[in-house]
Amino acid sequence: MAQIDINTIKKLDKEHYSVHEKVVTTYSVFKVDEKKYVQFDTYGKSSREIPGKISQSIQIDKESAIYIVDMLRREFHI
Repeated sequence: MAQIDINTIKKLDKEHYSVHEKVVTTYSVFKVDEKKYVQFDTYGKSSREIPGKISQSIQIDKESAIYIVDMLRREFHI
């Protein structure tokens, strides 16, 4: 599990890219000490050794959500 830290996000231009397979994703919303978080959980391929097991979890708070939305607007020209 990881929480996105906007102070360390950097754009990285790689030499090789591949498009990943789409997987089942869920999200949860919760508060800790009155601070709201959104957590995305991905479940990996159905052919995994343990189907239905969470593969990755990413948490974002309001500050990182604002940063990510702004970045996506710039990158996709929306």
